[in-house]
Formats: sequence, structure tokens, C-alpha cells
Amino acid sequence: MSMDDKKIFGAFLKEKRKERMITTRAMGEALDVGHGYYSDFESGYRSIPIELELLDKIKTVLNLSEKDTLMLYDLAGKARDAAPPDLTGYINNTPKARVALRVAKETATDEDWDYITKYLENKKEEK
Repeated sequence: MSMDDKKIFGAFLKEKRKERMITTRAMGEALDVGHGYYSDFESGYRSIPIELELLDKIKTVLNLSEKDTLMLYDLAGKARDAAPPDLTGYINNTPKARVALRVAKETATDEDWDYITKYLENKKEEK
């Protein structure tokens, strides 16, 4: 994990909080954490991991869109050099997903992932 990744995560949080004109103190209160604790995330000082439960509270307080929520999860994962926290449980509880990811890690191209994603999106639409 690099300090830059923490700062990018923090900058995202700060941008979204300021867009909604929420102070760090109000943000801390809404999240039931100290404002200094929350402010450390925005500054890139707080050691990540940030729990999925807290990320979900942040998403709610900031009224994030689906796209911004996924960005929040992705940046949180990158800041801690781990899978995005919304995917961790799925990966840990789905042995075939772990096998597939390990194979993909060695062989998959961007085109392969595009194909897989399109296949799964089509399957989702059929339901």
C-alpha cells in the first residue's frame, strides 16, 4: 500500500463530503466516530483497513450514487492493498471464484475480462 493510495482515497472522501457541504465534525457525528478519526482518513494518515460497515455508513451519509459507491470500495481496497471490501466476503466464501481468479491472474487479458463481464451482465439481465 502506498501513501499515494491512501491520499487518493482520502481526497475522494473529502471531495464528496465537501460537495454535500458537510463538515468533518458533522461527518464524524453521523458516522459515530470522532471527527479527528474521520479526518485522518481524508488526510491519508489513518491506517486502513476501514471496515465495510463504516464504508456503508459513509455511502449513506454522503448519499453516493452506485458508481461513486463502487469507487469508494475500490479506493478503500487499493489504499489497503487488498480486494475491495465489498468483494472480500464473496471471494472468501466462494472457492470456485478463488480458483478462477488464480487462473486469471496468470492468463487473463483485458479482452478476456470484457468477455466474462459481458457474459455475466447478460446473464443478470435474463433474470
